[in-house]
Amino acid sequence: MFDVLMYLFETYIHTDVDAMVDQEELADELTQAGFHKEEILKALAWLERLAALQEVDEMPVWTRSAPDSFRIYTQEELYKLDAEGRGFLLFLEQIKVLNAETREIVIDRVMELDSSVIELDDLKWVILMVLFNVPGSESAYHQLEELIFEQPEGLIH
Repeated sequence: MFDVLMYLFETYIHTDVDAMVDQEELADELTQAGFHKEEILKALAWLERLAALQEVDEMPVWTRSAPDSFRIYTQEELYKLDAEGRGFLLFLEQIKVLNAETREIVIDRVMELDSSVIELDDLKWVILMVLFNVPGSESAYHQLEELIFEQPEGLIH
């Protein structure tokens, strides 16, 4: 499923191609690209639930928390998000790329992936997908994009 999400994000979102494509047409294209129908359906459902966030005026209740709150991870979340991933989420909160609401959406989307453990590189892509789809997160999206893709110039000491 994650491979399908990556393909869609890179093909339709990240390359600024018109994303308004018929779902059946998109499923056919993905099948021709070599993806299995079951994985395609899971990925499209995952994206539908993420896109639904654009249709609400306010974030879901489960994403709300006090600004100075501390996130306690469930056992399942601890297993799926290793210390490196949780540390990266905390770092992004500290530099104001994520807030408590977008962090919760990222965790929700990660938990719906069918992978048992999420690698840091995969987590970064999930965060990009979330920030791209959450209204008002354009600046955070670009900041994360720079953080991930910018290569330092010159010599590193």
